[in-house]
Amino acid sequence: MKTYVAKQADIEHNWYIVDAKDQVLGRLSVEIAKILRGKNKPTFTPHLDCGDNVIVINAEKIRLTGNKEEGKKYYSHSGYMGSLKSKTAAKLREEKPTALLYRSVKGMIPRNKLRDKIMDKLKLYVGEKHPHIAQQPKELKF
Repeated sequence: MKTYVAKQADIEHNWYIVDAKDQVLGRLSVEIAKILRGKNKPTFTPHLDCGDNVIVINAEKIRLTGNKEEGKKYYSHSGYMGSLKSKTAAKLREEKPTALLYRSVKGMIPRNKLRDKIMDKLKLYVGEKHPHIAQQPKELKF
């Protein structure tokens, strides 16, 4: 029996829409990362971009469990000495509502040449409206 290896021309990219309202951040991120990477398909090939496009609406209404809203910290560093900055999850959500979900999903995608291409297929929106109606996305429930 031969092993099937997909070719880039054979891969079909579908569109899915997910409502993040009252979903737990980590649990939703895992499912989105699987779809973006293409691991939910039987024709998954690690060295190709076989994933689908994911539209997330209500990204600002995602839920954190426990004391993570005030206890979890996000760090950024410019590379200069003494320039380490930290923000709580609440402060990050206030400044950039989609950043929590974006950073969570990005951390679950392998750090290789495909990472930027895969992350370009994730579309995050505040509120119910999105400009991808023409793609006729299928709704996913988790």
